[in-house]
Amino acid sequence: MLSIRLTSIMVSDQDQALAFYTNVLGFQKLMDVPVGEYRWITVGRGGPDEPQLALEPNANPAGKAFQDAMFAQRIPVLALQSSDLDADHARLSAAGAAFTKPPTVAGPVKIAVVSDTVGNLVQLYQLL
Repeated sequence: MLSIRLTSIMVSDQDQALAFYTNVLGFQKLMDVPVGEYRWITVGRGGPDEPQLALEPNANPAGKAFQDAMFAQRIPVLALQSSDLDADHARLSAAGAAFTKPPTVAGPVKIAVVSDTVGNLVQLYQLL
């Protein structure tokens, strides 16, 4: 059986991304390994069965073009589930997160959208 263990997100600055995903969103740094001029950085919850998110440099022109287009169209490239979106919105706002959409009910979910400061929009959602 296949499972999702690792996925990537393009970032304009790996250090700034690491700070946002750990200090603001609350993930743990799991890997930080030099690879040439960049680094292999992953974040996650840290459990043995938890998925990881790789913070990939957007040095590839195709990746940068995709990232820029998605941001310009205001389309999130990552979705994170919350068990209490209102509390997470308050906590993240207090930590300096810039929301482009406050918590809003959308059918069977409540969603919010936050900028990750490195070129991406991240959707937060709570199942209702």
